[in-house]
Amino acid sequence: MADLDDVLTAVGPRLKSLRIERGTTLTQLAESTGISVSTLSRLESGQRKPTLELLLPLARAHQVQLDELVGAPATGDPRVHMKPYTAHGRTTIPLSQHLGGLRAYKQIIPPTPASVDVTELRVHEGYEWMYVLSGRVRLILGEHDFVLGVGEVVEFDCRTPHSISNPGPAAAEVLALFGPQGERIHVRARPASG
Repeated sequence: MADLDDVLTAVGPRLKSLRIERGTTLTQLAESTGISVSTLSRLESGQRKPTLELLLPLARAHQVQLDELVGAPATGDPRVHMKPYTAHGRTTIPLSQHLGGLRAYKQIIPPTPASVDVTELRVHEGYEWMYVLSGRVRLILGEHDFVLGVGEVVEFDCRTPHSISNPGPAAAEVLALFGPQGERIHVRARPASG
């Protein structure tokens, strides 16, 4: 029975990580699932045990298999089946399997329509490192406004108000590492010998 308790206890943090990763608020998730904000909050914090009636709409909303939410035991298949998902027009391809801690993903960001207000900044917990593989990415970070090109990298605290968009003309592809609890990515370079 301890194994079942461990599985159920791990569901809350997985749900919260998925929601934060997708940039969804509890209110938005409540609207898409029909589950109240208070119930979602209690599920994420572990104050309420998950049931099938709650997990099915959440799996649908997050576009994941039910076994990804409950951490089902391995099937013996060594392949990693990470499913891409699309949210807010962006396609995200997870590259790491664990939902807790540092996560890696590739993101395809289409050109941002002129009707979208890219100056609307958001704030959330976490730390992000992003490398531009192709195209261009606009990052508004606090009072700074950057356009990053191929081969450029940025690292920032997500508690700083920010906006990520694509000034076009083509889709941009980025490789990103995200630490939901504020874990920093340490990039080390050797000093130039002098």
